[in-house]
Amino acid sequence: MAKQDGKDRGKLPKPLYERELYRLQTELVKVQEWVRAEGARLVVVFEGRDAAGKGSTIKRVTQYLNPRVARIVALPRPTERERTQWYFQRYAEHLPAAGEIVLFDRSWYNRAGVERVMGFCTPVEYQLFLRQCPVFERMLVEDGILLRKYWFSVSDAVQEQRFRSRLKDPARRWKLSSMDLESLTRWEEYSRAKDEMFVHTDISEAPWYVVESDDKRRARLNMIAHLLSTVSYRDIAPPALDLPPRPPATGYRRPPRDLQHYVPDHSAELAD
Repeated sequence: MAKQDGKDRGKLPKPLYERELYRLQTELVKVQEWVRAEGARLVVVFEGRDAAGKGSTIKRVTQYLNPRVARIVALPRPTERERTQWYFQRYAEHLPAAGEIVLFDRSWYNRAGVERVMGFCTPVEYQLFLRQCPVFERMLVEDGILLRKYWFSVSDAVQEQRFRSRLKDPARRWKLSSMDLESLTRWEEYSRAKDEMFVHTDISEAPWYVVESDDKRRARLNMIAHLLSTVSYRDIAPPALDLPPRPPATGYRRPPRDLQHYVPDHSAELAD
């Protein structure tokens, strides 16, 4: 897949990245307060290849948000019961109520991606999905839900590099599965599946937005900035708060330390 010119601009300097990220995250907090005040419903779908940077972007989006307002939905494999339901049913269950934001870390598009490529759904189920998905999404938008869909695009070389990095990192090894590794050998199959998915589901009411993600820093900033540009939010003035004066002491004394169980000072053992 051809990349945009921005890919070759070099890695974004960390100080510049962190400064702009914090500014954008501050705006996301404003969106959150607007959503809550207006009773809006915002759904953001994150899709893309394995190791494309979806999860790390979601972390930056939600870093300063209230988990009671903005929640992440990352569903496991469907249960036997869920497999007998209408396909979209278990996803609809997690849609937001008024004043809520829902971020789907993968979504109903599993059927058009991994299920299609790995043979986890039948051709009939796949074709039914392609017909019903645009209808489903138009219904969401018609009902007033703000639906945003982002596809994180990563090159084959960078994906393999990230896989190798995870293999060596004990803190991130859990992110790799045999299914992830098989995506390396099915690169073109996934590419064809994504292209066909776009043909059927890139609709005017809910278009796909592609995020070039070989550079994770740029991808995060670009995605968040774009999301902000698509929501007509306004700054909601917070209620005026003043710290009350601390009342004078009344003779309270803490219990002796040896009567309580304290966490050992592990940090004192670290070398400077």
